[in-house]
Amino acid sequence: MNISGKDRIIVALDTADTAQAIRWVEQLTGSVGAFKLGLEFLHAQGPQGVREVQQAGADRLFIDGKFSDIPNTVAGAVRSTCALQPWLLNVHAMAGAAAMRAARDAAETAGGGSRSLVIAVTVLTSLDETALGAIGVAGTVQDQVVRLARLAQESGMDGVVASPLEIAAIRAACGPGFLIVTPGVRPAGGATHDQARVATPSAAVQSGADYLVLGRAITGATDPRAAAAAIAAEIEAAAA
Repeated sequence: MNISGKDRIIVALDTADTAQAIRWVEQLTGSVGAFKLGLEFLHAQGPQGVREVQQAGADRLFIDGKFSDIPNTVAGAVRSTCALQPWLLNVHAMAGAAAMRAARDAAETAGGGSRSLVIAVTVLTSLDETALGAIGVAGTVQDQVVRLARLAQESGMDGVVASPLEIAAIRAACGPGFLIVTPGVRPAGGATHDQARVATPSAAVQSGADYLVLGRAITGATDPRAAAAAIAAEIEAAAA
């Protein structure tokens, strides 16, 4: 994708506090491409909190609701989310093809300007093969991720969420036009926290990721804007 290094960065606003989320947005607007609000914030602050963050400058927003339910319920959740006009939202691929199709159809008919992109979560970056085996999924993590990515593409998803370790396999299976949004990205020497499958920004981009989700590596830095600039420069160098 012909986009700048900074525009590939999605900053995870991992907080339940609207004021803190707004401070990060105000610090980082213009230095990153988008912001992400996840379950911690969404359940604490709801749609009004999302609107306040948007008004603070997060006009390109990824609402990370990870919807997983029967198709009718997933469709309703997507319609409600699209009322906030996010750039991007997601569902779980494990909800199945019918739920993913329902999500795409709901986004298509929600109106309110341009359609929100809908992507599917494959395998959470906190899971490894031992954890998958414990919930009854046989085979390697990569096998499961590629299987779900193909199913997501066949079901009308715009792309998937996947760890850095499966990017190349997804790109090979699904082609160049399929978005890959990658969490589990850590600058060299950074802590992995609660994620099992991680890589550096440069490695993720070289493997074929379109967008990188980074949280504490930026928001936890002494100077978040400088941290974002350094990561953007690393991405630019890797993409050159």
